[in-house]
Amino acid sequence: MIRELGRPGDLGWVIQAHGEMYAREFGWDSGFETLVAGIVAGYARDRDPTRENAWIAELDGQRTGSVFCMAGDRAGETDTAVLRTLLVDPAARGHGLGGKLIDTCVRFAREAGYARLRLWTTDSLVSARKLYLARGFALMDETPQHLFGVDLVGQTYLLDPLPRPGRPGDSGP
Repeated sequence: MIRELGRPGDLGWVIQAHGEMYAREFGWDSGFETLVAGIVAGYARDRDPTRENAWIAELDGQRTGSVFCMAGDRAGETDTAVLRTLLVDPAARGHGLGGKLIDTCVRFAREAGYARLRLWTTDSLVSARKLYLARGFALMDETPQHLFGVDLVGQTYLLDPLPRPGRPGDSGP
């Protein structure tokens, strides 16, 4: 099940889940959890409900995933939304939740009037990258970086234009 974020504990869960899962799976340090905490705090403090939203995936009544759709954070990006904090707990993978979370974000961005959707990820997130590519995202930039205590390649993807209902990769309204 995919539901809007908003229950007590949802915000804290997103931060904690990201910190614990990325440390366990990729050896990332608390700098990543700090980054996610900043994203979540900004959303909670400054959210424009007509242009931004977030969702929690649940499996058997337990939180198992998240995604945020936020307004573009670069100057002049009023027509660009940003997909942030996509996560699916390893125990819940294989149920299609990652794709459903992305589709929910894409649908919201389109309905909110955005023309395109951007995201930043790393080369180590192979499963997520496959989901993005299957939905029409294109790799726009790759940059070797040392972040979160490890060497990685940061990647920026763009979905431009956002698909209309009924196009491949979009689950419709």
